[in-house]
Amino acid sequence: MSSLYILLITCVVVGVYGDEHNHVYDDHDEVVLWMNTVGPYHNRQETYAYFSLPFCVGTKESIGHYHETLSEALQGVELEFSGLDIEFKADISSTPYCEIQLTEEKQKAFTYAVKNHYWYQMYMDDLPVWGIVGEVEDDDGTPSYYIWTHKKFDIGYNGKQIVDVNLTSENKVKLKLDAKIPFTYEVNWKKSSIRFEDRFDKYLDPNFFQHRIHWFSIFNSFMMVIFLVGLVSMILMRTLRKDYARYSKDEELDDMERDLGDEYGWKQVHGDVFRPASHCMLFSALVGAGYQVTVVVLSVIIFAMLGELYTERGSLLSTAIFVYAATSPVNGYFGGSLYARMGGKIWIRQMLLSAFMLPALVCGTAFFINFIAIYYHASRAIPFGTMVAVTCICIFVILPLTLVGTVLGRNLAGQPDFPCRINAVPRPIPEKKWFMEPVVIVVLGGVLPFGSIFIEMYFIFTSFWAYKIYYVYGFMLLVFIILMIVTVCVTIVCTYFLLNAEDYRWQWTSFLAAASTSGYVYMYSFYYFFFKTKMYGLFQTAFYFGYMALFSLALGIMCGTVGYVGTSVFVRKIYSTVKID
Repeated sequence: MSSLYILLITCVVVGVYGDEHNHVYDDHDEVVLWMNTVGPYHNRQETYAYFSLPFCVGTKESIGHYHETLSEALQGVELEFSGLDIEFKADISSTPYCEIQLTEEKQKAFTYAVKNHYWYQMYMDDLPVWGIVGEVEDDDGTPSYYIWTHKKFDIGYNGKQIVDVNLTSENKVKLKLDAKIPFTYEVNWKKSSIRFEDRFDKYLDPNFFQHRIHWFSIFNSFMMVIFLVGLVSMILMRTLRKDYARYSKDEELDDMERDLGDEYGWKQVHGDVFRPASHCMLFSALVGAGYQVTVVVLSVIIFAMLGELYTERGSLLSTAIFVYAATSPVNGYFGGSLYARMGGKIWIRQMLLSAFMLPALVCGTAFFINFIAIYYHASRAIPFGTMVAVTCICIFVILPLTLVGTVLGRNLAGQPDFPCRINAVPRPIPEKKWFMEPVVIVVLGGVLPFGSIFIEMYFIFTSFWAYKIYYVYGFMLLVFIILMIVTVCVTIVCTYFLLNAEDYRWQWTSFLAAASTSGYVYMYSFYYFFFKTKMYGLFQTAFYFGYMALFSLALGIMCGTVGYVGTSVFVRKIYSTVKID
């Protein structure tokens, strides 16, 4: 068992830290050009193996490749050797490497690719290189289709390391039936002053991510936080001061005067406010998962800031998988302890729900999309071996660690320590105005948190669904902190008004009011899809809305947990301050 743990953790850690290749070459050392994927430009995730198009392979002896990391397999990375003979610092003039004859089937395949703006991706020394398959020209009102047959590589080197790769596609040839099309390549080496550590800077877009709008959105959100925190503090302190004065006056009255008096407000539900939430097993599982997701998001952001994870293929996803598996005890501890404090008895079932709820949703969505990917023969189709590896991580890593956390949570923090005694009979909830109903509070609770992050959502969406590399994780950390503060402030206000209306169902209300932020994010994803992208087709549409649903769900669980935790601290504080007879 211990060797299995070591194997599974090693598979993920390799994805975080990459292989041991130090990117150092001597003169005339072989430089491998890997062909990755090809697909329509507007559908970034709809990719296919490069040689699924009838391209020919170079004459050099083939080199086998396997998925180096779990994240490469999940992201559809399909590296195949190009067959081109390239040596370090060895210029190559225009040289033919293969030739194809356009049969009817090959002509249709290339024509379809050109018509749909297919592009392809290659890797040289882990540097990504992009090219276009061909272009369409208008010949007297009739479209003609051409493909580029010459690849010109301009490679920059600094010392013994490759620091820059540029591809120029030249020599377009018209697609005619039975035509023989030769493919050629050319390599030019140039000395460069770019440092190896800075070689990925050319792929970044500071004009986009560091635009004044981005800075203004951060400043605007920050001012919203200051205003909201000040407003919440002022309202609650003034209101609570009046409540404390009124309740202190009530304590001086005898029982008859108190019964005849005008008693109302949050003190009246002190015997029910700490009553366990309905469906406490599901609620505690959601809160436990929310703690874990919050820790994972914060950890990945910090790792990305310190380690520049965007420079290694799949390293961000590998880091997220590793951190999620390693933080499973957090899920078990907080979910298990909350379930115990609420009087839950079926703790094993609760632990299983906590451990497998999020992985089951993610895997279920991924496997559904996987069937579509298999039908399309797309590179995003997840191999069976990768499915087995993910299942093993869930069963042999996440489940035992969640069990450990649950046992610790039940024993260390599972005893109820509420400041008020819970009444045996629940208090009837009085009628109240429509805008004080929990449903209305839940719907409106996510407006301000969404308003604090929606500009950042645009940059995040663009980096994932378009061709931008997100690297400003300092901005993301600020937005994350702002979101947490705004969420807590909003849910505290919502809960105060709910309790003041003598409705003690605050646990689910506070959780869902904060989680409703995800609903607004998902609705924004529809706007982004239809007005900011040109995506089309069943596969890309299913991929987009499926994974946006998962993203919104995780965001909702995280915000809901933060809102509930902040509100629970507030509730315990106000009920422990006032003397309750």
